[in-house]
Amino acid sequence: METLLKTFIFHGMNNGILFGPFIPIYGFGAVIVVFVMRYIFNNIKSSRWVKLFFTLLTVIVLVTLLEFLGGILIEVIFGKVFWDYSNLPLHIGHYISIEMSLIWGVFSLLFIYIIKPIEDKIIRCIPKWLTILVLGLFLVDFFFTFFKVIV
Repeated sequence: METLLKTFIFHGMNNGILFGPFIPIYGFGAVIVVFVMRYIFNNIKSSRWVKLFFTLLTVIVLVTLLEFLGGILIEVIFGKVFWDYSNLPLHIGHYISIEMSLIWGVFSLLFIYIIKPIEDKIIRCIPKWLTILVLGLFLVDFFFTFFKVIV
């Protein structure tokens, strides 16, 4: 979502902590959403609508906490503030806003029900050598990011 906003609306927006543009770090939220989804779908015996509602509430809380902790850690470690929701009416501090939390919740549901099933099919087709190449690019990006921060 943030990459699309940066590309089409807010051209000066900073939306990542790694040096290179080709590997985002926002996979942590998606990983949390996947684990929550699996837990809820495997352990809650209820109607699809109850699971949907419970999933929405759970991912809103978890992704909001992740955004809050991420903002604090980025500020403490790198000395930078990458986002500030103080200008939104329902903000809580400058790292959290109810509006953004609801948007993240809706996007999480879109990810769970639409994107992830397609992604799973694509991942099964990726050759191992390509996975190793992308991991290598990530490690190079990681190295340059911390070299840039230290110097």
